[in-house]
Amino acid sequence: MHDDRSIVEHRLRRVLTERVKPAVRSRPLPMTIEKWEVPGEPVPVAQGLSAGYEPAAAGQPWGPAWGTTWFRVTGRVPDEWRGRTVEAVIDLGFDRRMPGFQCEGLVYRPGGEAVKALNPFNDWVRIADPAEGGEEVLLYVEAASNPVLAGQTPTYEGDRLTSSAEPLYRVGRMDLVVFEAEVWELVQDLEVLGSLMTELAESDARRWEILRAVERALDAVDLADVAGTAARARAELTGVLASPANASAHRVSAVGHAHIDSAWLWPLRETVRKVARTCSNMVALMDTHPDFVFAMSQAQQLAWIKEHRPEVFAKVREKIENGQFVPVGGMWVESDTNMVGGEAMARQFLYGKKFFRDEFGIETEEVWLPDSFGYTAAMPQLVKLSGSKWFLTQKISWSQSNKFPHHTFWWEGIDGTRVFTHFPPVDTYNSDLGGAQMAHAARNYREKGRASRSLVPFGWGDGGGGPTREMLARAQRLRDLEGSPRVSVERPAAFFAKAEAEYPDAPVWAGELYLELHRGTYTSQAKTKQGNRHSESLLREAELWSATAAVRVPGFPYPYDDLERIWKTVLLHQFHDILPGSSIAWVHREARDTYARVREELEAITAAAQRALAGEGSSAVTFNSAPHARRSVPPGGAAATPSYRTSDPVTAVSLESGGYALANGLLRIVVDARGLIVSAYDVGAAREAVAPGRAANLLQVHPDFPNMWDAWDVDEFYRHNVTDLVDADSVTLTESADDRAVVTVSRSFGDSAAVQRLTLRSGAKVLDIETDVDWHETEKFLKAAFPLDVKADRSAAETQFGHVFRATHTNTSWDAAKFEICAHRWIQVEEPGWGAAIVNDSTYGHDVTRTVREDGGQTTTVRLSLLRAPRYPDPATDQGAHRLRFALAPGATVVDAVREGHWINLPERTVRGAGTPVEPLVTSDDARVVVEAVKLAEDRGGDVIVRLYEAAGGRASTTLTPGFPVTSVTATDLLERPLADAPAYELDEDGSLEVTLRPFQILTLRLGT
Repeated sequence: MHDDRSIVEHRLRRVLTERVKPAVRSRPLPMTIEKWEVPGEPVPVAQGLSAGYEPAAAGQPWGPAWGTTWFRVTGRVPDEWRGRTVEAVIDLGFDRRMPGFQCEGLVYRPGGEAVKALNPFNDWVRIADPAEGGEEVLLYVEAASNPVLAGQTPTYEGDRLTSSAEPLYRVGRMDLVVFEAEVWELVQDLEVLGSLMTELAESDARRWEILRAVERALDAVDLADVAGTAARARAELTGVLASPANASAHRVSAVGHAHIDSAWLWPLRETVRKVARTCSNMVALMDTHPDFVFAMSQAQQLAWIKEHRPEVFAKVREKIENGQFVPVGGMWVESDTNMVGGEAMARQFLYGKKFFRDEFGIETEEVWLPDSFGYTAAMPQLVKLSGSKWFLTQKISWSQSNKFPHHTFWWEGIDGTRVFTHFPPVDTYNSDLGGAQMAHAARNYREKGRASRSLVPFGWGDGGGGPTREMLARAQRLRDLEGSPRVSVERPAAFFAKAEAEYPDAPVWAGELYLELHRGTYTSQAKTKQGNRHSESLLREAELWSATAAVRVPGFPYPYDDLERIWKTVLLHQFHDILPGSSIAWVHREARDTYARVREELEAITAAAQRALAGEGSSAVTFNSAPHARRSVPPGGAAATPSYRTSDPVTAVSLESGGYALANGLLRIVVDARGLIVSAYDVGAAREAVAPGRAANLLQVHPDFPNMWDAWDVDEFYRHNVTDLVDADSVTLTESADDRAVVTVSRSFGDSAAVQRLTLRSGAKVLDIETDVDWHETEKFLKAAFPLDVKADRSAAETQFGHVFRATHTNTSWDAAKFEICAHRWIQVEEPGWGAAIVNDSTYGHDVTRTVREDGGQTTTVRLSLLRAPRYPDPATDQGAHRLRFALAPGATVVDAVREGHWINLPERTVRGAGTPVEPLVTSDDARVVVEAVKLAEDRGGDVIVRLYEAAGGRASTTLTPGFPVTSVTATDLLERPLADAPAYELDEDGSLEVTLRPFQILTLRLGT
């Protein structure tokens, strides 16, 4: 037989595109169009419905960037359409080449009821089925003219303050049409079979069987009367559509989903509208497809529609109750997990799961994080402590260097907790359920022979409108079809339960899920990252002192509502395109303003509590919010202000060669004439920290132009070129006293300048470095280097409730890929007996490298990533003034690093009062057991919640001493519910409590009052 395969396939493509698909909508009848351009920000629906409209027409320009245009569309169903299915086709000027990222609309009836959204692949509204003829049609459309910003091109359209006022779109067709159902079904048949056919091997008889059936169907279609011959054509396909799948066919659990970034190439206010549009689409689709299941994560997004669109929320609630609309995820937002602090990550689960439980009575069990940029090794323990069972991710498929070895596995965290995890082999969270993607999922699945099923999230996200009726038609046809995986639309929990039962002995992956991409997100938008870190610290303080005041000061009101509201604001801004710095300028401008308001509010809450605790008087009282005592002030307590001089006085000596030598009995620091640290000597250990011939606190500038994804990526080749900033404008001793000495170094480089203040304090075993940078570079990367005389094969970097080790060598491609890493408050390197740490108050990006010197020693260089200057999606990223604080800690162990990291992030506060001490609510007598949070219980019953963890990575026993009468002690989960398998805790006669923790264990205790 002659091979005419390509001819038939080409014929199928052309006939479908040019004849069959257009025939789905017949007898187009233009409707009357009117419009109203909103002068400014979006308005309430009632205002849009009652506005003054003016005539408009197809082809007319509309919508400046970030504008809103209301359209009023009217028409009449002709009498001769009686008995037919009638729809309105409303094209706002969509670009059919992409499903989202452009203009969108939400359709309303005259009474204000939201009907459904309008998107590029979802541009229709059902009018009548069947039509009676003569129906009057009146629809309103709230259309958003969001600019298309997905092209990786630097643009100032990403902020309404700098965007153009020129119209971005042209009105497309707005017609009444007859919907030809049989033609539509023929389209679905041909698309499913056509896409399946091309995925089968040419040697597979099934491919040729489908080809001949498709050829017969095309022969049966009269191209001049597609509607009249569609049924005849479909009949030719019945046999190949009825052939069942092989017994060994891969099984796909298809879950409707619409991944909606809570902010990205649009501001937060637009996400509120995107969510309302997509949810309106989904409930409408559920009305006509009772088996359709849609999963939605991010409690914040449901909270938005509850607040802003209660009528849409009411429909969503109804669908949740009948099981079609499924909340998943358990977190307030799909947050970044690399940079979010430990307590904040706990609150993501607390407030997310609490919302789902309180609003819908649902205990979400799946942690749904498909798109975050890597996943912390602390996550498994947090998942389990939240009451969840399963974890889903997708983004690891984006890794550049190494292919992840599993799709279903047990993920083991730093403490040993394991959680059953799935990584969909379809390699997308926006599947269209097409043949190519289903075939890829089956081919790509790495558990073959041991397991047989995977999950596929399907639906257009980010303004694409979610799953479509076409996708559901594909799923129905692929339920049991030869040559294809078996596809079932079902809830995520159903998939996970079956997958775990089938594969209980799945392989184990221990440690972080490091994404070998998007490493620049640890640094981009420094002010956003600083706002997050400072907000986390301020929340700790506000809760600690408010709880202490509520317990100690009669009548002091604990600010439950304010703290919850502020927490949710901070959690929102931890979304995986806000905190990582990968959103448009508008998002980060608003974030800076929001963090400023958060600081002001939290400062006020803390000040009120501390004033109440300090009492009346004029004596100075110093409060220590850190979990370790300092300068004789207990952790979580207050005392009369101690003297700075707790040991030898600080001395400062000018050097003949230029520069200064500083000493305080613990450290000797030499700053040379270039303003660089050439010696940091640990007196007690008789050990030099700075590598021979090298200089620390060396600012370095690299070119930074990644291959793509400017704000997201740092590619390894940035290291090929570097400029060391060794020329100083001035190096001066600006302060010298018994309690401190300060050397100030000024530098100019490019279009920028930096001023650093190097401070050695009495009694401190760290050198504090405060860096002010006036940054005006473009596509540059600023680092601060500390070459240390330490033989370290690995670094320890703080993560949530512990730390992770990463190799300093590049033995494997997995090691080499981690050339940029994330650390929280500290990073530490050591050899047996001695180490050093760098602590910081707002920096996350780091790199650690090693070289062997000619003398045989090893130099381990730790660098902090301070600033970047990518141009997309915000062309002004990081431009302007920054203040960054970090410190060098020679001789620091991991426990020392933990302590110093808290100290630099939680400075002491001094207020005026009676001068009497304030005893801590709870103390630990082991520095390895860190009290991370002290607050009052969420149920507002007045009990005290204490969260602590083992920080050194080993088993630890401690005596916890409450500073108030405790009636009961209960171990709880993150939602403050009793843990069924927790040991019983008994108070000793003196009221203390003995606690033993395994390495990195998190323990939450409820102390009854």
